[in-house]
Amino acid sequence: MSITAQREAELLAKVPTGLLINGEWRDASDGGTFDVLDPATGEKLLTLASATSEDAMAALDAADAVQAEWALTAPRERAEILRRAFDLVTERKDDFALLMSLEMGKPLAEAYGEVTYGAEFLRWFSEETVRHYGRYITTPEGKNKVLVQHKPVGPCLLITPWNFPLAMATRKVGPAVAAGCTMVLKPAKLTPLTSQLFAATMMEAGLPAGVLNVVSGASASKISGPLMQDDRLRKVSFTGSTPVGKQLMKDAADKVLRTSMELGGNAPFIVFEDADLDAAVEGAMAAKMRNMGEACTAANRFLVHQDVAEEFTAKFAAAMKALKPGRGTEADSTVGPLVEEKARDEVHALVEAAVASGATALVGGAPVEGPGYFYQPTVLVNVANDAQILGQEIFGPVAPVTTFTSEEHAIKLANASEYGLASYIYSKDFSRLFRVAEQIEFGLVGFNAGVISNAAAPFGGVKQSGLGREGGAEGLAEYTTVQYIGIADPYAAK
Repeated sequence: MSITAQREAELLAKVPTGLLINGEWRDASDGGTFDVLDPATGEKLLTLASATSEDAMAALDAADAVQAEWALTAPRERAEILRRAFDLVTERKDDFALLMSLEMGKPLAEAYGEVTYGAEFLRWFSEETVRHYGRYITTPEGKNKVLVQHKPVGPCLLITPWNFPLAMATRKVGPAVAAGCTMVLKPAKLTPLTSQLFAATMMEAGLPAGVLNVVSGASASKISGPLMQDDRLRKVSFTGSTPVGKQLMKDAADKVLRTSMELGGNAPFIVFEDADLDAAVEGAMAAKMRNMGEACTAANRFLVHQDVAEEFTAKFAAAMKALKPGRGTEADSTVGPLVEEKARDEVHALVEAAVASGATALVGGAPVEGPGYFYQPTVLVNVANDAQILGQEIFGPVAPVTTFTSEEHAIKLANASEYGLASYIYSKDFSRLFRVAEQIEFGLVGFNAGVISNAAAPFGGVKQSGLGREGGAEGLAEYTTVQYIGIADPYAAK
């Protein structure tokens, strides 16, 4: 059933609207604010305090003041905080799902899926906290002992994107807490409400004041700029566009900051001639339409063997046509709006350019009339190989289909991108999986699976899709430094 206006109002009343600095919610230093809008209607949801550079520095002051003490906290204590946070987020799944649907637009069913996915980072890293092993060995010549330990890297700046408001926060906060790092979290200005509620939940779970500070704001540069020039900051973790990531990496170079960059993608979805086509269509829908296509892992280019292209495309187009655009809180909505008007217009410009170059829209191909930033689920065929839509991230519900003639041809087309995050392969041949996986330049490979993100798995890309990994044991390592202690062996032969 659809959500009532009263339920929405009751939820929004629970969301803190200030800046979280040293355990207290406060107004911006200059009294500035910004509005958060519902992309399905364009109407205001809430007004939040907009952090200034002064506020950002106050947040770093708080994080730095407690870093030494927090780093020495027993691993079990940090683990229990994360586990309590997992329990609280799971218990409040209705609130978190509805809030994400309101501020980001995704249908409630998808929002509930994100709650499950996002909460799992809290549980996973609660378990990893007490299992972050070092090592102790004898040197090869037998004269010394080698003691290797992992220490928290120090205060971190965490910058999250708008498309997964809960999961991207938990994916960064979870390992930082586990490692013993303090944090300044900067949520995306389009969808900061979930982070606000999540931070309040972390405090309720027992996180000490100053460990997590949240500075939402209309200007990202006013926050990140001064922080990244301060010697006390030791790491920046960013998820977002490649151009912004490149600039942050340049800024990080001045202070030799540890960086984790999860940037853009241009995922190929490869359907070989021996694939189960019904399974491939199901996977294509999951890989393309999760989050309305607004995901860095979204299938961006559908590369289909010429022998099965017609059958696959017909089934895929029918599945896309069956989707129903609507506000995420509506019971029958299966695809929500894009996050803002600019995003919708950019998607439509890509479609128009492709059609002008000879492509055909089997379904969709235009914005949805009426309020909100909706775009029709779209399948394009006869797309020119040099079309702009194949070369950049679409970030919308549009699927361009092209064909290939051989395995080697498919690999060449897949690698014809500066990005290398997610990729998908559909085939019944497991030997082909390993051949293709060895040769394609992507950090993630889904084999007969359209959704592969998991808290226990390392997430990240190669080439211009970024540096470092989030999730898995690798995700915890990103928040630590390695210290080697050489110890003279008293029992070594003299």
